[in-house]
Amino acid sequence: LLFVSMSLDKVAEQHPLPIDDAHKGPIFDELRSILSERIMIIDGAMGTALQAFRLTEEDFRGEEFKDHPKDLKGNSDLLTLTRPDVVMQVHMSYLKAGADIIETNTFTGTAIAQSDYGLEHLVYRMNKESAQLARKAIEEVEKMKDDETVIHRPKRYVAGSVGPTNRTASISSVEDPSARGVTFDELVDSYTTQVKGLLDGGADLLLVETIFDTLNAKAAICAILTLLEDDEEYKKYFPVPIFISGTIIDLSGRTMSGQTVDAFFSSVMHAKPFCIGLNCALGSKDMRGFIQQLSKIANCYIHCYPNAGLPDGMGGFKETKEEMANEIASWVDESMVNLVGGCCGTCYDHIRELSLRYSPENVPWQKLRKVQVYSKPDLRLSGLHNVNFSETLNFVNIGERCNIAGSRAFANLIRQNKYDDALQVAIQQALQGAQLIDINLDDGMIEPLEAMRKFCCLLQSDPSASAVPLVIDSSKFAVIVQGLKNSQGRCLANSISLKEGEKQFLDQARVLRRLGAAMIVMAFDEQGQAATTERKFEICERSYRLLTEKAGVNPYDIVFDPNILTVATGIEEHNEYAKAFLDATKLIKEKLPGAKVSGGLSNLSFAFQGNEKVRRAMHSVFLYHAVRAGMDMGIVNAGQLDNYEFIEPSLRQIVEDTIFNKPGASDRLLEVARALRENAGSSSSSNASASPDEWRLLPVNERLSHALIHGIDKFIVQDTEEARQSFDHPLKLIEGPLMNGMNTVGDLFGAAKMFLPQVMKSARVMKKAVDYLIPYMEEEKKKKIAALLAEGKEALDDQNLHYNGTVLLATVKGDVHDIGKNIVGVVLGCNNYRIIDLGVMVPCQKIIQAIIEHKVDIIGLSGLITPSLEEMITVAAEMRKHNIHVPLLIGGATTSRLHTAVKIAPHYFGSNGARPTGPPCVHVLDASRSVVVVQQLLDKTQNTEYIQDVWDQYSEIRQEYYASLASQKLISLQKARSQKLKLDWSSYTPPVPSFLGPKVLLNYPLSSLRKRIDWNPFFSVWQLRGRYPNRAYPSIFNDKSVGAEAHKLWTDAQRYLDQIIADNSLEARAVFGFFPAASNDHDDIVLFADEKRSEIIATFHGLRQQLEKEDGTDPYLSLSDFVAPLGSKALDYVGAFAVSAGFGVDKLIEKYRADHDDYSIVMVEALADRLAEAFAEELHEQVRKVHWGYSPEEGQQYDASPDDEAQQSQRLDDLLKGKYQGIRPAAGYPSQPDHTEKNTLWKILQVKEGTSIELSSSLAMLPAASVSGLYFSHPDSSYFAVGKIALDQVQDYAQRKALSVSEVEYHLSQALSYERTSAPPS
Repeated sequence: LLFVSMSLDKVAEQHPLPIDDAHKGPIFDELRSILSERIMIIDGAMGTALQAFRLTEEDFRGEEFKDHPKDLKGNSDLLTLTRPDVVMQVHMSYLKAGADIIETNTFTGTAIAQSDYGLEHLVYRMNKESAQLARKAIEEVEKMKDDETVIHRPKRYVAGSVGPTNRTASISSVEDPSARGVTFDELVDSYTTQVKGLLDGGADLLLVETIFDTLNAKAAICAILTLLEDDEEYKKYFPVPIFISGTIIDLSGRTMSGQTVDAFFSSVMHAKPFCIGLNCALGSKDMRGFIQQLSKIANCYIHCYPNAGLPDGMGGFKETKEEMANEIASWVDESMVNLVGGCCGTCYDHIRELSLRYSPENVPWQKLRKVQVYSKPDLRLSGLHNVNFSETLNFVNIGERCNIAGSRAFANLIRQNKYDDALQVAIQQALQGAQLIDINLDDGMIEPLEAMRKFCCLLQSDPSASAVPLVIDSSKFAVIVQGLKNSQGRCLANSISLKEGEKQFLDQARVLRRLGAAMIVMAFDEQGQAATTERKFEICERSYRLLTEKAGVNPYDIVFDPNILTVATGIEEHNEYAKAFLDATKLIKEKLPGAKVSGGLSNLSFAFQGNEKVRRAMHSVFLYHAVRAGMDMGIVNAGQLDNYEFIEPSLRQIVEDTIFNKPGASDRLLEVARALRENAGSSSSSNASASPDEWRLLPVNERLSHALIHGIDKFIVQDTEEARQSFDHPLKLIEGPLMNGMNTVGDLFGAAKMFLPQVMKSARVMKKAVDYLIPYMEEEKKKKIAALLAEGKEALDDQNLHYNGTVLLATVKGDVHDIGKNIVGVVLGCNNYRIIDLGVMVPCQKIIQAIIEHKVDIIGLSGLITPSLEEMITVAAEMRKHNIHVPLLIGGATTSRLHTAVKIAPHYFGSNGARPTGPPCVHVLDASRSVVVVQQLLDKTQNTEYIQDVWDQYSEIRQEYYASLASQKLISLQKARSQKLKLDWSSYTPPVPSFLGPKVLLNYPLSSLRKRIDWNPFFSVWQLRGRYPNRAYPSIFNDKSVGAEAHKLWTDAQRYLDQIIADNSLEARAVFGFFPAASNDHDDIVLFADEKRSEIIATFHGLRQQLEKEDGTDPYLSLSDFVAPLGSKALDYVGAFAVSAGFGVDKLIEKYRADHDDYSIVMVEALADRLAEAFAEELHEQVRKVHWGYSPEEGQQYDASPDDEAQQSQRLDDLLKGKYQGIRPAAGYPSQPDHTEKNTLWKILQVKEGTSIELSSSLAMLPAASVSGLYFSHPDSSYFAVGKIALDQVQDYAQRKALSVSEVEYHLSQALSYERTSAPPS
């Protein structure tokens, strides 16, 4: 009796609060009883044990799979079927060593993992027989009662091992951050089959283990809960103990998908695990801190089964059984764990040592960890980090800028499919301190399910945005579910209600619970929205009872929104709305334990739209009282709040009276609002700065560094000469103070503390200093050579010796764009790399000759137009043929990591096998990345690992690319044409141009173009990128990071423009014209010589979309759809144009290059590009309003105020966003990706003859600052992307253009939906 009493005391002490229904049942009682007396032991590594048997391919195949088409060695789970004797021996060895719990041999027992072996159809059988085999092992060991080598246990248990699979639902592909290798639903289906087999085979508990991606684990949990709660056949197993085991991958304390320990716990706590812990990746010593952290926050038992230390480099692990046991001893002594075992590298000896060391005799029950139940189990939400709604947490502001209804800018980005820019909105909110981010993509213009999936996936790929928990917000429940299925953290679902009745409400609540979400519940029922205090609380109380009593929802996971409604509308009953919310909030907090309260603040003041001062005061005063009433969180624009204490007292009092519905208060507030007028004021201040020449008092070496860092060349020659006097050799001056200064520049640029315009100026200063020293170095070299020759020695002259390396840069044949290449050269030069710049349009043979001649260490190829991509492939292949083993870098606007990995790297780097077969080929995104890449490639101590990493990534990219090609669904060209855009030409009269044929414009005034410049691409050239909301011009000037430098650069650009216009150093030319035209049935547009329309003078060949569209009614577009067809009564026209602002650029570059002024070179090239684009915009507007004249009234609202800066800025914004009738698509771009169509345009407009704008062999325009395209006038014409096309269209297109298929494939390589096998045309 005494013994029983003591045992019950121990159990009671460990479980002071009632046990959850999910933890009731005989097995739970047994486990709790054992854990109240001793540490339980989990078995060791199955894989380590199996490796000791040295099994062959024949062992894995057995008789049953001897003819299986795929290799099976390594598929350990299959051994349950083919070598059950071996698996049985492993189980029994661990049981003899004292294991209380043995895991089934099912770590990869899912259809997803087994699909690699072609055995997914065997998954149920594998799991069932594995559980049965483990059960049989227990039965056999229990018969060995007299065997003294066995550590006996009164009862042992089978844990059904549920591994992570070999796919990840949270981690993106390399190329596309929104893409995933597996979906949540696929994981659920896969896990469901596995769990069925485990339960039917007799597993006592389920162990979801080695969780490196929490979203995978959430899918496993969802599968388990849904199966046990909804499947009639499997309800008999409920409840079953669930063990959850995460994996912290390194000392950063995070899972592979980035979550911290507490965020991981919050994300899986909805499973109500009987036990939670960590395993794998780390040894016991490194695991300690993370187990300690988990032990403090978890309200359940804790386990840990670490690796046997770290790998020893020879396939084994370092930690001995004694070392592991000694380390875990401190955990036990500090009551941190309840169960221990071993993972990778552990064997029977490790488990025996743990069993003996932690026996009841060695660990008194008072030392055992007691299950901690929250004294107040608060709402917990998580992203990568955790947010715990404890009593110490103040009001939580939910960021709403990712809500389409809350942000017009965000809505436009989503509608325009600019998801990367939309992601920046979320990042900015997170960086500015938003504790939760609301995601709402409900909009009639987008497909919300896909939009929610894509945006949530993008969020997960960014560490800043995904750090914050999400509020998944939608009026469509399916969209909420979609968001939850693509978010690894613990989210808040917004919202559900009783609007459609109790059944739907409970069904939705159960789904949210299984997906791990807390939930916002609206005060809305079958009768409608609650407006009074009584109705609000009545609905909330009813919802609370249903959720907690029938849906199994934790009360702390319920957040009520009692509806903040608009007051002071002039309608009497509305005056009570604010007070009703406050009173209902107090009742909820008093009578519904655990529930939270939220609300949307902006609704309150809708009656005062446009009166910012009153709205700010209303929001501030209401929030002040709402928080005190118990409001926990809400959607609040913090920038539109005032400090309660500092609101003008008279205004604050009248607002307060309105909120509490004092007699006449609403009328008084309306009177005040009419009288108030906001006073706009601005103030500016400038900080006094020290004298600009104060740095001249520094020692000369410091003056040199200062000049380099700040780009000051005024004194550089003077200071260089002074410094030279103190050095024995001029080279030492370069290697010393000058390179020290440039190294600082490189470091600052790499850390984003210095920007590209500054780096360019620094490079100019450096070159001036070096140029000054060159004559001294040449003289010294001559003397040195003469001395060596006098001594009869050979004089070697290796000019590479004093550089970090030599880099050869070239824009490939046919391409004339080199701004980006020039910038890369400057940046690398600043980091002491010798640059060999071959310029533009460089043929392959010249590149190869230069590589050999200059003994280069790195080759960089650049290109802008798509034909350049094909030329890069040719260069890479030729380099391989010439046995050149030098790293190849690929860069330029049209290049990409995907294209480099799939198309270029295989010709140089290799494409098959586990290791590269050639030198590395690496895509470099921009100049800021170039230094790091070059350093890693040339670092002999690290480059092997880096090159292998690039190889592995590119191999994965290739696999994903070819898999995506296989999954793409394209319709036939015939079907696409049958579903073309069908415009009503019978009721449409096309506009008639004012003239036909070409017209030339020479020496067009640049002053007119200047005001049309789009400055955003200009800042991109200089790699100045503001953060939202300061990304675009002119708001970029307000950006904290780059704003000052952007404004300085822009001011500099104005100076250059002033000089260019004053000197007429650049000339703008254009040719444009109009032609009678018609479309035919083959997607072509034919042009006629005159209005008789009898003589065809040219044909523009079109391409049509073929990628299958989700909406079966959507048309498949081609440019020809926008032109009236042959035979139609509608007589249509097409325009064409070519413009350039690049005449004179080469002369200016030559001048600046002589002065080593890279900054001015890039500036002139960038401005010429901007002027050319501005010219294209201006000419198109003239076409629309005058020359074709179909929109004569366009922009009249702006013409009335030519000097109004805001109006003209809005006018330019409208133009740049294409807010006008008609389009001007260009060849080589998405609507027509074939550059060869430029030849036809050049012919009909006589472009070269009229303007001297030429085409290169690769169809790049010369000068580079040129733009060309076609004009379409139809109101329904729009820009679109052709996308991928199939072989049938390629063959049809080749026939229409009278080209071979291989030639067409060459020019359309980026648009092919299949892999081109034919060689490029000679």
